[in-house]
Amino acid sequence: MKKNKVFQFAAIGLASIALLAGCNSGDSADKDSSDGEKVRTVKVAYDQASKPISYIDDNGNPTGYDVEVMKLVDELLPDYQFEYVGTTSDDLLIGVEQGKYQVGVKNAFFTQERTEKFIFPKEFLGLSSAGLVLRKEDEGVKTLADFAKKGYSLAPIAANNAQYTIIDEYNTANPDNKVKLEAGDAFTVDVVQWVNEGRVDGGVMIEGPFKQQVLAEDGPYYNLKDDVVYNEFAVIKTWPLFNKKEQEFADAYDKAIAQVKEQKKTNELSTKFYGRDLFEVLENVNR
Repeated sequence: MKKNKVFQFAAIGLASIALLAGCNSGDSADKDSSDGEKVRTVKVAYDQASKPISYIDDNGNPTGYDVEVMKLVDELLPDYQFEYVGTTSDDLLIGVEQGKYQVGVKNAFFTQERTEKFIFPKEFLGLSSAGLVLRKEDEGVKTLADFAKKGYSLAPIAANNAQYTIIDEYNTANPDNKVKLEAGDAFTVDVVQWVNEGRVDGGVMIEGPFKQQVLAEDGPYYNLKDDVVYNEFAVIKTWPLFNKKEQEFADAYDKAIAQVKEQKKTNELSTKFYGRDLFEVLENVNR
């Protein structure tokens, strides 16, 4: 009798193991694409402290314009599964170049120097407003030419920052009216603080972060909303940066993002995160 019970328990145990194995097998199958191919997980690095471009929300989830567009791209790529990794701007650049991440998003502008380290896809990711942060009394300075003509000092910009390239390109095109451009040691300086304190006459900044820092009621410089202004001088295309070995992935991105744009979803996200549809001025974007 005891021997029969032992066999019964053994049989039940084996059946349970088989059932569990079947469940686990089903979980693994969920990682297969519709055509039976294995889904490849790729790491998407994002600058986690660049609201509203890319950041971590109150629930600890990655979001922002760049991140939400990539989520839409992911939905159209059944052979890929995106894993979002929040990091710093510097680590993102180094990590993508070295292959730690397959792609990174950080409101990146195109520069020739960056093409030596990263793959730029054919399709851009979004649009970004670049402008001058000035004291209220200088709000009449609308362009880089106006700024240069006054001989004003500009907040230092790190030479590896694409904003430096933008000013350098202006100076090359306007040798008789150059902006005083100084390369800083740090990737960025606190532009709003430097301008307000009078350390410099102005600084280059992206509109989204300016709004978050100065115009948002919970912004660190909301108290300066009547003392500093933002004057846009250009709208510029922004790009995801792919590791040099990820051409196939970049090609897949191109097909997906083209569809996202065609459906005007990038327009909707631009309005949601930037407060304006920057795609409305796309035909006038030169860079």
